Amino acid sequence: MWSIKTFSELTTTELYAIYELRVKTFVVEQQRIYQEVDAIDLAAYHVFKTVNHKIVAYARIFKEADHLSFGRVVVDQKQRGQHLGTDLMSHIEQVVQDHYSNLPIQIEAQVPVQGFYQHFGFTSSGAPFLFNHTPHIKMTKPALQIQ
Repeated sequence: MWSIKTFSELTTTELYAIYELRVKTFVVEQQRIYQEVDAIDLAAYHVFKTVNHKIVAYARIFKEADHLSFGRVVVDQKQRGQHLGTDLMSHIEQVVQDHYSNLPIQIEAQVPVQGFYQHFGFTSSGAPFLFNHTPHIKMTKPALQIQ
């Protein structure tokens, strides 16, 4: 089941499961040491899919200055290859359309997955840079360009 919630709407069990998946993927699996939980969570929309009481796909969407952003896009390692990333992007785009259709989108994508975002109309700009010890690239999409 897919859910879209603000931070205050999350149950403590959902919040725990979100943090568990994010830390398991971005800190342990990718072997990165950084402050994974941050204040952005408090202002973000949280999009996630639950299967058998476990969160298997997740992203957060938030406003930054004059644009929208999203991040922490993750599919549980055991669930990859089942098009959950594409489904997740559809739900992200729905939140954008419902709440932020007038804002351009700017994300910092990990370099190995920039092709995934290009499929959804994002354009890479600038040179890759290190963010939390991992190569990232800035990617943008104009407002009202939902597929």
